[in-house]
Amino acid sequence: MKKLLNVLYVTAPDTYLALDGENVIVRKDDDIAMRLPLHNLENIVCFNYQGTSPALMGACAEHNIGLCFLSPRGYFLGRVTGKIKGNVLLRKKQFLISENEKESVKIAASFLIGKISNCRRVIERAIRDHGLIIDRFELGKASASLKDTLKTIPNCTRNDDLMGFEGSSAKIYFKVFDQLILQQKDSFFFKERSRRPPMDNMNTLLSFLYTILANEAASALETVGLDPYIGFLHQDRPGRPSLALDLMEELRPVFADRLALSLINRKQVSGKGFLQKESGGVIMDDETRKVVLKEWQERKKEQIVHPFLKERIDFGLIPYIQALLLSRYLRGDLDAYPPFFWN
Repeated sequence: MKKLLNVLYVTAPDTYLALDGENVIVRKDDDIAMRLPLHNLENIVCFNYQGTSPALMGACAEHNIGLCFLSPRGYFLGRVTGKIKGNVLLRKKQFLISENEKESVKIAASFLIGKISNCRRVIERAIRDHGLIIDRFELGKASASLKDTLKTIPNCTRNDDLMGFEGSSAKIYFKVFDQLILQQKDSFFFKERSRRPPMDNMNTLLSFLYTILANEAASALETVGLDPYIGFLHQDRPGRPSLALDLMEELRPVFADRLALSLINRKQVSGKGFLQKESGGVIMDDETRKVVLKEWQERKKEQIVHPFLKERIDFGLIPYIQALLLSRYLRGDLDAYPPFFWN
């Protein structure tokens, strides 16, 4: 089983990363702010503009350490990867299936079933825990509609139909999402999904978490030898990690949405940590970003019983296990890809 190693998040925009022997060093001005052994790291995620040294990029590629660059606002800029590794036959099978709509739809449907099921679980958990202060009728109606959609998806034979159900289920889910925000309603509310740029505090928080999740999904796929840019649900587009977006669909409600709601309802973040630009877009300040990343890492340490493997694992290993199960399906070791269902 893959060990859950550390992820280094570099949030200060005025820092520079370099290599010193077998250590990564974080420089701020002329001082060394941090030094960490490379062998303790799984990923490095940079929110800075100064970048990293070529030597560190090479070392990360050689040691299979993910190196991802985001803007200070959390927009994806790029990833550094090393030599292509893994089973070439596995990647060839991935490419062949991606070009076969009949076979591709089978996998895409599993991703979507996992996503909608987990969205329903988020809603049902809210009804159970906060039924006295939320509109149980509206939430129950949304859950029932999502359940009806789940019954239809296995009969789909076209990717366009699946994408249609993905869009309609997202509308149902996000229509009641505002009711799941129980605290700080003046600062955090949800009317509709907005991105590039997000136009309110809630969308900014969600977009930030989705970006982090996409990076971890891409790293997980690369670890098992799959190409994160060749997808089954999301169609290929230059520069878009389509398979990483596929994989994260079933994980969004569990990893990102629940964490965002917890951060707000527990008042771990506040509206003061979000700034509206002249363009109308909203960004997080540095301190709020640090709080979010700290809680993201803490959540990954929690343990659950994986619904398919029936083994107790760290929460943060879920993307890697799902990537492994996908690879096993592509190799013919499993009859179908088992999506992750949150219990």
